[in-house]
Amino acid sequence: MTRRFFSLLLLITCLSNVHAATVDTVNIYSKAMKKDIKCVVIKPTIDQDKPIPLPVVYLLHGWSGKYSNWITKVPELKKYADEYRLMIVCPDGDYASWYFDSPIDPSMQYETYISKEVPEYIDAHYPTIKDRRARAITGLSMGGHGGLFLGFRHADTFGGSGSMSGGVELHSSARFDITKLLGDSTRQPDNWKKYSVMTVVENYPKDSLAIIIDCGTEDFFYPINHELHEKMLKLKIPHDYIERPGKHDWFYWGNAVKYQLMFFRSYFDKSIVSGQ
Repeated sequence: MTRRFFSLLLLITCLSNVHAATVDTVNIYSKAMKKDIKCVVIKPTIDQDKPIPLPVVYLLHGWSGKYSNWITKVPELKKYADEYRLMIVCPDGDYASWYFDSPIDPSMQYETYISKEVPEYIDAHYPTIKDRRARAITGLSMGGHGGLFLGFRHADTFGGSGSMSGGVELHSSARFDITKLLGDSTRQPDNWKKYSVMTVVENYPKDSLAIIIDCGTEDFFYPINHELHEKMLKLKIPHDYIERPGKHDWFYWGNAVKYQLMFFRSYFDKSIVSGQ
């Protein structure tokens, strides 16, 4: 009886793995930085003989992280890819790129890489819906800054934009290597203003964005996230804003990402069907 039970359990496990989302690790060459950079691609279960074009969520890691952080820390992403019928792409943003093109360091051109080069590669090598209305970008901490920064500045590429525990005002994140990218904040203050999400949101793009912002009330970035929310209300920028108990940690982000993916799936369904 015991042997038959374990044989059945093994069969069920094998069958479930056949239909599970798969994870690729690819190298994407950056012309802007002249190097190959690793990237994780999470693909939902699809019919390989008749692949259906899919929407894509670009998911950015935080400061000191790397491309594999999300799938390592939140393996449930494979389940979410299947559940929400979308691809999840986790590019590498270097140790501390903050996802913009540094005006003083030509080796750090991650705005160009993430907003142009990575989507071009993904669209060329995977069955995607090649339309801004089928792309969204979000991330945690430094990646939260990147999600909103790139979403606003490249709305021609991304129709959805989000942040989880984002460092959305650069002076509040100064200790995280930003001086190396922008120069001294007293000598080059314009750089610090120009590249901050808090300033970028003042220029709402002509193409509408689906925006979601999420931050825990015990997070050290909570005050600036709440301030950003209030500023966007005054600017009459539509967005979903979530604040709830939580810290700046993977327990919070592992929970938050599920709702962000749900939000973007809803956006994809509405925008692609309606053609808006």
